[in-house]
Amino acid sequence: MGLSHSELAATFAHPGVVDASRYRPPYPDEVFAILEGLATDRPRHVLDIGAGEGALARPLAMRVDRVDAIDISSAMVDAGRDRPGGRRDNLRWYVGAVETCELRGPYSLVTAGASLHWMEWRPVFSRLARATTADAPLAIVEHGPGDVPWRDDLVTVIVRHSRTPDYDPAYSLVDALCDAGHLQPIGQAETAPISFRQPVAAYVEGLHSTASLARELMSPEEATEFDRAVEAAVGPWTIDGWLEMTVVATVTWGRPLDPSGGAD
Repeated sequence: MGLSHSELAATFAHPGVVDASRYRPPYPDEVFAILEGLATDRPRHVLDIGAGEGALARPLAMRVDRVDAIDISSAMVDAGRDRPGGRRDNLRWYVGAVETCELRGPYSLVTAGASLHWMEWRPVFSRLARATTADAPLAIVEHGPGDVPWRDDLVTVIVRHSRTPDYDPAYSLVDALCDAGHLQPIGQAETAPISFRQPVAAYVEGLHSTASLARELMSPEEATEFDRAVEAAVGPWTIDGWLEMTVVATVTWGRPLDPSGGAD
């Protein structure tokens, strides 16, 4: 059932994953205040890697001088352009792999979400260390519903269907980067929780926006089985077909390190 790293990364080009991305929980507004404060060098040019449909890039472009949003999926980029704020003059979209595409720095901040997990870290961090200003951090933004009461049951369903080999719900992207010598940690901030209300069907669809649970990777029968299992897991906490949650984001920032031996 498990797929390779590159095969999982390629799922973000599937139309179903692009469409399902709209059902992901929103970033709290506090995230963008934190990111704005991290872009201290001038001009405030920001690079958003693995930008997807621009959930970080589009709101951030309202606060800085320029955002370059890069994603390997042309379908994601097209969706981002058509979503609110996607056609701002200071938001520039690029289709390509961060490992090889042209970087138009120097950047005073680099931002990334969970998509950083699917990149080849050594070439990415070598390039970021050279494309950023002396004090520019890489900010990794992780977010999602807080401690939901159906978590254990949901993890059981995900483990059964995930295409990620050795899926581990306790995996920490930041810890993995630090352990690999790619990130020199500087700081971390957690946002206040925000309320988020969503129909069960939308919640289920949002899970299909992840690389390892894409509908395109499942047979119709398996997708139906997955959906019903998730619905059963959240069922006791459903109110008239809706789920009430709180969303929290953690922003961790540090200096991207060149694996060849230098920070610049």
